[in-house]
Amino acid sequence: MAGGDPRVRQGRTADADRIRELQSHLRQPSPDLLEYGLAVGAARVSVADGRVVGYLLPVDAPNRPGVHLAELVVAPPFRREGRARGLLRAAIADADGPVTLQAHPDNDAALSLYESLGFEVVERRPDAYADGDALVLRLG
Repeated sequence: MAGGDPRVRQGRTADADRIRELQSHLRQPSPDLLEYGLAVGAARVSVADGRVVGYLLPVDAPNRPGVHLAELVVAPPFRREGRARGLLRAAIADADGPVTLQAHPDNDAALSLYESLGFEVVERRPDAYADGDALVLRLG
């Protein structure tokens, strides 16, 4: 991908254990979905000094165009370095239609990032998380 973040690459089988560790930072992780994403090679990772420090898991919908970004995590010591933005840009560049994702309404940093990339809130899902609602955002 020309002009992409050089720290971002496709996830590899060897990254699986580290990605599983990062998944623990999610509000509502989906281990089964992650295993599927790893098996089909869908995951993108952000790397620092050869170590995976973030990942994004896009999920295609076979019956419609576009992609849903199911999971996005950057390890706390590596946040605020543009890594999530790099992962998101890679997924957006690869998408063949609209891109959607879900976020907690209180996650101001994530919502600010998504909106800066052009995502718009299109739906509120009551009680989607154990601790409250979720916002669905869409680009395209």
